[in-house]
Amino acid sequence: MSLFSTFDVSASGLTANRVWMDTIANNVSNINTTRTPEGGPYKRQQVVLSSKGTGEGVRVAGIVRNEGQPRLVYDPQHPDADESGYVAMPDINIVTEMVNMVAATRAYEANVTVIGAAKSMSMKALEI
Repeated sequence: MSLFSTFDVSASGLTANRVWMDTIANNVSNINTTRTPEGGPYKRQQVVLSSKGTGEGVRVAGIVRNEGQPRLVYDPQHPDADESGYVAMPDINIVTEMVNMVAATRAYEANVTVIGAAKSMSMKALEI
């Protein structure tokens, strides 16, 4: 792997982590969304990553919706409550989302550090 491919690998990681953080933010912002255009509550999304190949980084293979069952919350005054007074809420755990956000942020920071180190090594090589 050349020094310049290090930039490409880290850049692919930065892009993947940005998409991951955006997806988590979307999940958190829709934690109380009970009605979507597709019908029913919002479904949690997850990023699927795949390898571009050895030494070539990662790519976002897709974003999939979690098909788990919604949480039922008793709130007969809610406009989306069923005849029993239960509202189907998204199956999103805020703690899980925050842990994932910390992991995505740390991974993003690690890729920034790698780019900084590769830049520093490139600059040192030019001094020789």
